[in-house]
Amino acid sequence: MNSLIHCVYSSAAHPCFKEHEIPAFLAQVRAANALHNITGMLLYIEGGFFQVLEGEPAAVDAVYQNIEADPRHERITLIIREPIVRRSFGEWTMGFEALGLKEANELIGENDFFTSASCVTQLTPGRAKKLLSAFRTGRWRADRTAGHRALGSGA
Repeated sequence: MNSLIHCVYSSAAHPCFKEHEIPAFLAQVRAANALHNITGMLLYIEGGFFQVLEGEPAAVDAVYQNIEADPRHERITLIIREPIVRRSFGEWTMGFEALGLKEANELIGENDFFTSASCVTQLTPGRAKKLLSAFRTGRWRADRTAGHRALGSGA
């Protein structure tokens, strides 16, 4: 049996990155992840990214290194990198959801943590796990693309 890890990180989107670019980005990422047997999900919260990657350690670490070098990301923060027994997002090469600040606060059960998109880079492992759990068991579960909210054209 191969060992598995998950890597959870957050980052701020570079100011030049626009929300309307996400669909093309997701198509590229999903194809690459399928080749390397990587699964996971990505949340976009008003200019911030929160992502979990699952797979074999070498594959996940290689993807994370690429993300660190990607100019679309700023203030990348590794929150959790640990072994896992099984995948939580195994049916998605990359589930996706775009959230507003209010929705994000509701997911972690707090009223004022997400006061701006920059808060994504300040997530603790505990809050990150709440967000993962909400995504894993939430309303997106029935939608394999997890494309809940319409993406904006310029944000």
